[in-house]
Amino acid sequence: MKHTAFTMAGAGQRASLTDLHTYGCAAFTMADRLSRSTESVAERLPQVNPYENTTEKSTEHCHPKLHERAAAEIRNACHAELDSASIQCCELPVTLDRFRNKFGMTPTESKAIKGLCAYGRRMAFTMAEILLSLTIIGVVAAITLPSLTGNINERTWNTQRKALYARFSQAIALMPALNGYGTLKEESSSGAGDAVDTAAETFVTNGLAKVLKINNICDNEHLEDCGLPETITPLNAESIIKLNEISSLRGFNSLFTSEAGIPLDIKAAAFETQNGESILVYYNPNCVSYLNETGDYYTQPKMCANFVYDLNGNKGPNTVGKDIGFISALYPADPTVVAPMPLTSNVTGTHTQTDAGKACKQQDSESRLPNRDELTAMFYNNKLLGITSGAFWSSTVATSNEAWKVYFLNGKYYTIVKTHSDYVRCVKR
Repeated sequence: MKHTAFTMAGAGQRASLTDLHTYGCAAFTMADRLSRSTESVAERLPQVNPYENTTEKSTEHCHPKLHERAAAEIRNACHAELDSASIQCCELPVTLDRFRNKFGMTPTESKAIKGLCAYGRRMAFTMAEILLSLTIIGVVAAITLPSLTGNINERTWNTQRKALYARFSQAIALMPALNGYGTLKEESSSGAGDAVDTAAETFVTNGLAKVLKINNICDNEHLEDCGLPETITPLNAESIIKLNEISSLRGFNSLFTSEAGIPLDIKAAAFETQNGESILVYYNPNCVSYLNETGDYYTQPKMCANFVYDLNGNKGPNTVGKDIGFISALYPADPTVVAPMPLTSNVTGTHTQTDAGKACKQQDSESRLPNRDELTAMFYNNKLLGITSGAFWSSTVATSNEAWKVYFLNGKYYTIVKTHSDYVRCVKR
């Protein structure tokens, strides 16, 4: 609040008027009227030290007639709800703020008075209005926060996924060859118990650990010690995958059979990266290169290593397409490393290879048709995706009239004319 002193022109005296919380308008109005009065200002108003500027609680500078006129002016110029009992011009702490102007008065009660009246109006919210506002804010937050959190997590996972793929690609490129690690020996006779399987663990220890920063390596009996979750939700979310059910290559994909060129089941191993990712490793020490085969042939022998990663350990959500994905390394020499991110469902219906790319863009503008090696990696990890059958187009062409497909029922590559119709599963760019 301000206790304002006015210099009265020609009178040699100064008047103190109270500019209160809601009553300043009336005080200025009254002062203006007094300036036009024929009475002597000196007789009506006491002298006040013009150089005072303090906060005080006092009544000694309030003239009785000034107080009465202020009450009347407040009733006339401001608001009807204000009464004289509320007018305590000298009973509140006020700050004395002196100023001068040529005439010793404020402007007349036009814009200045109306502005002061509007400023002085008491405004407040009722309890009902506050509660209603809080309720609306709560409802909006409940609707928007999960979406915002999901978007943030998705961006974080995408960034981590790309960084992990880059590190694996660079590390594997530094290895002289991907095959030949460890010992893989079957039992000499049924029940002899002399089988040896150190392939996956040796691949990580003696091969990958030399080119990739690894904190912890776990053998097949202690996979969970490397932070892997006990259960995984596949991309189609139809069933839960248990870690102990996929602790070997055939447990992970039952089509890695002798007929397909994989004579023995191979135990998985695991490790943790320096960045905190948990990795489940399937390794084939006898992997072979692509030999420009024609016709149809099995893709299984081309797999050297397959990595199932969890970006945040067992914290969750432990779901494929979110914090869980896969990276596959094909061919022992000059290997190809792929990490496709398939969409959750096939394109509706069947399509020719020529139309398959367009169908992907129609399904999702940010998707494309996978190449042959990406499609092969999707077959290796079919349990994570929930794809168990069907022939799917790749973007890799064999001739001007033919393109490559992968048959998920048995894992075979084959070529066929582009005008043939088959299934399409797109991947994110």
